[in-house]
Amino acid sequence: MTLTLSVVGCGYLGATHAACMSSLGFTVIGVDTDPNKVEMLQNGELPFYEPGLDTLLAQEMKTGRLSFTTDFSAVKDADVHFVCVGTPQSKDGLAADLTYVRSAVEAIAPYLKDGSLVVGKSTVPVGTAQSLREQLAKNAPQADLAWNPEFLREGFAVEDTLTPNRLVVGVANDRAEVILKEVYESIIALGTPWIRADLPTAELVKVAANSFLATKISFINAMAEVCEAAGGDVTVLAQAIGYDPRIGNKFLQAGIGFGGGCLPKDIRAFMARAEELGAKQALEFLREIDAINLRARQRVIDVVRSELSEDLTQYKIAVLGATFKPDSDDVRDSPALDIAAQLQAAGATVVVHDPKGIEPARKRFPNLEYAQVITDAVKGADLLLHLTEWKEYRAIDPSAISALVKNKIIIDGRNMLDRELWRKSGWKFHALGRTD
Repeated sequence: MTLTLSVVGCGYLGATHAACMSSLGFTVIGVDTDPNKVEMLQNGELPFYEPGLDTLLAQEMKTGRLSFTTDFSAVKDADVHFVCVGTPQSKDGLAADLTYVRSAVEAIAPYLKDGSLVVGKSTVPVGTAQSLREQLAKNAPQADLAWNPEFLREGFAVEDTLTPNRLVVGVANDRAEVILKEVYESIIALGTPWIRADLPTAELVKVAANSFLATKISFINAMAEVCEAAGGDVTVLAQAIGYDPRIGNKFLQAGIGFGGGCLPKDIRAFMARAEELGAKQALEFLREIDAINLRARQRVIDVVRSELSEDLTQYKIAVLGATFKPDSDDVRDSPALDIAAQLQAAGATVVVHDPKGIEPARKRFPNLEYAQVITDAVKGADLLLHLTEWKEYRAIDPSAISALVKNKIIIDGRNMLDRELWRKSGWKFHALGRTD
């Protein structure tokens, strides 16, 4: 029997999962409460930017296997239901807001057929899956629940779905594992590691992984602070320690820190949940990780003031980058956009450029100025800030834009530009963690 799948929540995670599962040959029904989003997806259009997903979505819509709707009753014939809704940080604390997850399970419960499996993919506090399973036992005893955390990197979402580096499934019985192995049969055949876990462990894997990555990023940014104080070079330090196989060189790029919709809120929710479980001390180090990350943003502002003036009201600053990372239009908790907004609040005239993130940024900070092309952003600028590592910015010819700016000063907040190239063109170049 060929399984039919539903995907509940068709944002970044859900739309990606739906299109990818369809490409594996499954019939997939995507359900979302946002009619505008559903209409776009049904027309084969993405409501966000993700490389390669637009092509895959349009391709799968033509097959007839993939559809999107706001009608939850459309899931009634599905065998497996993937819950892919958001778990944002609560407005009144650090904990995750589980409103959307609980609402999603409640919405599909009346339509679950005998033997169907609900599979959570959202990032949730440990203990959530068991409580949802108990909820289903009351409202839909004919169904079961498992947890299958996602590990998508924005910019590589299709690749990470179809060729993941591991598949983690939290199950309470063998039958749930058998069903999930059928769903992922073609991916398992590629040699993808399969990890069966209990529900709590599956929930912990995602937040533990994100906490480790956040720790590594904040560690190298802490080393950048020390390097500046000691006259060292954090890029050379990172290269040296990265050769140690116990450490590795990934996530050792010093700069303005991490952002986005996952790492910041996930480590905060992890701390909140640990405190609820009576294990607060075990994750106290994450508070300093969070603090180091936020301090990296302030350090950029301090460098701007040291280069220009404590009073920024007479200066124009061009910000290159609005998204939290390249190959994405995601500006959630973006360090680049946060720095731009803080500089504007300090009185500076700030013009932001980004290849894909201008419209999402404008929705978050409508009072900032935006430029569609780089030359318009830098024209008359007293200082340039490189804050998102788009390849377009590495391709800038510093000599070519020299005549456009008022002062040839650039701060590389990502340690990705060619320092010598800029200096040979007469620019004053500053990068975090690197002294002159």
